[in-house]
Amino acid sequence: MISNSEIKLITGLHRKKYRDLHNLFIAEGEKLIKDLLKSGAQLTHFYTTEPIQPTDSAPSAIAPVLISERQMQKISGQKNPSGWLAVFKQPKNTALDEACWVVALDDVQDPGNMGTILRLCDWFGISHVVCSLDTVDRFNPKVVQSSMGSIARVQVHYVSLDQWLDAQTKPIFGAVLDGQSLTKVIWPKQGVLLMGNEGQGIRPQRARYITDHLSISGAPSRGAESLNVAMATGILLHQWHLNQ
Repeated sequence: MISNSEIKLITGLHRKKYRDLHNLFIAEGEKLIKDLLKSGAQLTHFYTTEPIQPTDSAPSAIAPVLISERQMQKISGQKNPSGWLAVFKQPKNTALDEACWVVALDDVQDPGNMGTILRLCDWFGISHVVCSLDTVDRFNPKVVQSSMGSIARVQVHYVSLDQWLDAQTKPIFGAVLDGQSLTKVIWPKQGVLLMGNEGQGIRPQRARYITDHLSISGAPSRGAESLNVAMATGILLHQWHLNQ
């Protein structure tokens, strides 16, 4: 059974205001929930629409509560719920490690892009992401979903980005249309990779902090004007990784 108070709590967690109030976030789907549990995320509520064996739910001190598909539809944010929904405590950040590579995001708004960027950082070993205060919330359910569990392994810090960039002593790399070809870039041991908004790119007040301007070469005759910010991040991180 699921109580009315639990339904109220979980439906509220689809909004940032209540996620911040309760320090909780939602995850949906068997694979995602298992991955979060294996990564040490702290579970508070767990619901399924089909009985599952304890060994199927990944290590957890909380047994799943069996609910109806209609109840799952009430608490799920998905059009077609997967049948698994869990609530986790928001992990606390450790101090930002300045002695490493950091990805910085300037007003990234699309939850899918944000989640994919976190997944890319996880894949390439980037442990810290710094975000402008207007970047989408890392615990937005769509961010959590598209991160595929990386939300539990990558630290995300929301800061006054102008002040943070101004205080940097290490090089700041940013992708622009007239930047240097990636084949000619010398990647140092420490640095910042600055990525911009989906529609506006890196805003002028942040672009002035870039010390190394990069350009991702394409085929101009094809007609595409730009790359998705998550795609561009993946290309740049792959190039960086090859040169470490």
